[in-house]
Amino acid sequence: MLLQTESLQLALDLVGVFVFALSGGLVAVLSGLDLFGVLVLAAVAGLGGGVIRDLLIGAVPPVGVSDWRLLLACVVAGLLTFRFHPQISRISRPVRVLDAAGLAAFSISGALKALGVGTGPTTAILVGGITAVGGGVLRDLLVGRVPEVLRRELYAVPALLGAGLIVLAAHLHALNVFVVWCCVGVVFTTRMVAVVLDLNVPVALRSREDT
Repeated sequence: MLLQTESLQLALDLVGVFVFALSGGLVAVLSGLDLFGVLVLAAVAGLGGGVIRDLLIGAVPPVGVSDWRLLLACVVAGLLTFRFHPQISRISRPVRVLDAAGLAAFSISGALKALGVGTGPTTAILVGGITAVGGGVLRDLLVGRVPEVLRRELYAVPALLGAGLIVLAAHLHALNVFVVWCCVGVVFTTRMVAVVLDLNVPVALRSREDT
């Protein structure tokens, strides 16, 4: 039987929303946006992936615009970043740790919610990956940057891996709270290993004529 508890889903969503909202707020500050811009970008980064997830699986209205707790998490993260951005920007490694935690939480949350409404395995894996990277893509596009998912160390791959593990556990009827948090840990660890070792998806070689 598929595990799907509201408290577990909310915990995963809150972790993902808050840490991604912090990253969105920091990008906004570094891009020279005002307080309103910081709050908007924090909300986009924090809620974007979850909103896309819910629209894809037909869960409307999306929880990102209907649950005050998620909205409050974005506002708090945005205000914290606006007020303490010098300190946050100096601790780049802890911020990347938080980012990895958000990636892990959202990939698992997305896969669980997709399975909970009866989607197939492939759809659940893709929804998990999109949930994890969607907010960051929207954040970067709004400030005119190439999305980090397309140019940083392994990013989408750990998210898809975690979503795949959730789907496999569900197929084997082995899904429980312990397994869910183990999958979160796998995504987080894989992402951090990629950061520490600078592991990247191969890029195309360019000749001198291309430059």
